[in-house]
Amino acid sequence: MARPDVIVIGAGVVGLSAAIAAQSRGLNVLVVDREGPAAGASAGNAGAFAFTDILPLASPGILKKAPKWLLDPLGPLSVPPAYALRIAPWMFRFWRACQPSRVAHSTAAQTSLMDLSRAELEPFLAATDTLSMLRKEGNLQVYESEAEFRASLPGWEVRRNHGIEFRHVKADEMATIQPGLASRFVLGTFTPGWYSIADPKLYTLALAEHFRSRGGVIERAEIATLRVIPNGVDVIAADGKLLQAGKVVLAAGAFSHRIAKSLGERIPLETERGYNTTLPSNAFDLRTQITFGGHGFVVSKLSTGIRVGGAVELGGLALPPNFKRSEAMLQKARTFLTGLNPEGGKQWMGFRPSLPDSLPAIGRARATPDVIYAFGHGHLGLTQSAGTAGIVADLLTERAPPIDLTPFSPQRF
Repeated sequence: MARPDVIVIGAGVVGLSAAIAAQSRGLNVLVVDREGPAAGASAGNAGAFAFTDILPLASPGILKKAPKWLLDPLGPLSVPPAYALRIAPWMFRFWRACQPSRVAHSTAAQTSLMDLSRAELEPFLAATDTLSMLRKEGNLQVYESEAEFRASLPGWEVRRNHGIEFRHVKADEMATIQPGLASRFVLGTFTPGWYSIADPKLYTLALAEHFRSRGGVIERAEIATLRVIPNGVDVIAADGKLLQAGKVVLAAGAFSHRIAKSLGERIPLETERGYNTTLPSNAFDLRTQITFGGHGFVVSKLSTGIRVGGAVELGGLALPPNFKRSEAMLQKARTFLTGLNPEGGKQWMGFRPSLPDSLPAIGRARATPDVIYAFGHGHLGLTQSAGTAGIVADLLTERAPPIDLTPFSPQRF
């Protein structure tokens, strides 16, 4: 194809959403990805549009839980010993981001992006012929004790103040919402305004097809370097192939910081390695997504099966997968859900791009306004994809974004 107006690096849900949004503004767009559409975290996530998750992972609450969790190599939060020294600077930034004043700042910023993303979601799905994939089946967070429930209340109060609907429920109502929960769960909180997608991989592939059907091109290449040139950007692949565009959107997930480094930018992006097992659809009669917060994982109903996964392993991009983590979550789920059949599952591990303050990097590169960053969404890439796409399209077309981007500045570190 002729030199495109825009090259989007990354064919995950954020990159493809941004490409479609740019395309809708009349721009000629090329998408480049090292593996192709839906090859990374966009394929294996829990499928939730978690608009109620306005509280950052970096918080005083997580600091209280972290010491206990870190002692369990298969627990909700772990750092492999081989990676501990390397991640120490990121962990220090994470600790600083847990200070109450910073948490309040991050929560306000996260809320603004969540509100925007929720408002943009259904129009975006309608425009891409994917609205039929949207589900509104709610989420049930469960607690094993009165103490665990009470510890969650400050977070729910923050959500209440932001207009998020929920109700606390006792065991009898929990059993109505989701039959088969083990009796160890005595209290819960049901969030009816919790959306999900039928299957995140199929959704992302549908976005790729929509983009192509309107003249978009997707190529496979591992991009290594960006270079500023007059009136545009050189995009150079690891094999030396040269592409050029007027503007570039960097949305390569957990690999984004490596490419940004070629522009002299040092962004402290780390990798949350997420694990799951997807069971056959008849493995359990799941009525709503269930969050086992004390154990750091969720069970989600997809059109393609029952997905058991979550937790955080801060282990970078190079270490081999530790599928004992998937097995540990599945074993717990078998205990927590009466009648769950654990047989026939497919294991998965993927990379979730995470910044220390739990906010993504959305904005222009320091070296040139012709490169726009859109990465680091952590657990919330699917959730915030439509909102991020609109912001990126605004930046590409020199329009003022609808929210303040200062908290998301790639240069804030």
